[in-house]
Amino acid sequence: MPVPLYQAKAEFFRMLGHPVRIRVLELLQDGSMPVRDLLAAIEVEPSALSQQLAVLRRSGIVTSTRNGATVVYALAGGDVAQLMLAARRILTEVLSGQSELLEELRESEVPAS
Repeated sequence: MPVPLYQAKAEFFRMLGHPVRIRVLELLQDGSMPVRDLLAAIEVEPSALSQQLAVLRRSGIVTSTRNGATVVYALAGGDVAQLMLAARRILTEVLSGQSELLEELRESEVPAS
């Protein structure tokens, strides 16, 4: 029995739900990167990065190529970069709305007597 589309989407977003995976995707938006550069930028243990890269590779949203001893990662398609940009825009709007609400709360505070 095939998985319903809404369930597949939920699993996709769950797969994205790790800070290291998100950071990798952000870094790869600008182009391919070797693992050593990803390690330097993310500052996690090599084994932790390797584990998260494996999840991204299995999901099909990143690809890897080997050039001698160097493994280079890239986004599998431009849609992933667009998704990351959309997430940034949405988060900016949400946080902007929260700061506006916080400002309203501060302005409406009643001074303590």
